[in-house]
Amino acid sequence: MSTVGKEARTGGCQCGAVRYVIRAEPREVYVCHCTECRRQSASAFGISVIVDSAALVLTDGAPKVWTRAATLQGSMACFFCPDCGTRLWHGDPAKDDCVSVKGGSLDSPPDLRGARHIWVKSKLPGVAIPADAETFPEEPPA
Repeated sequence: MSTVGKEARTGGCQCGAVRYVIRAEPREVYVCHCTECRRQSASAFGISVIVDSAALVLTDGAPKVWTRAATLQGSMACFFCPDCGTRLWHGDPAKDDCVSVKGGSLDSPPDLRGARHIWVKSKLPGVAIPADAETFPEEPPA
């Protein structure tokens, strides 16, 4: 991942209108195989880099937010670029203690070797999960 300072990581949208920096190490990295993450990423799975909300700093632009029903309960705030539509993070940094930064929005990709695979009951046929990866049929325990 691109860094600014010792622990910071940079990222942004596809068109460059929205930019951010993360000023702390991730809490967790998830590879999510749920239907919603597949739709959001337009791919076989979504990558979520969980960080403290206080560590996420917007440096350029102003993302829009769309709120959807969460898979298990409540709702989820989804932040995206108003110009190109790139999904940037889930969770409201003003309200939540952590957010889920979308791995594809980072300037340098996250290392998935220690990632936890979630919602594997929904994974697409043919997607290989490393034998040593921690897996969960749905959400991991809190």
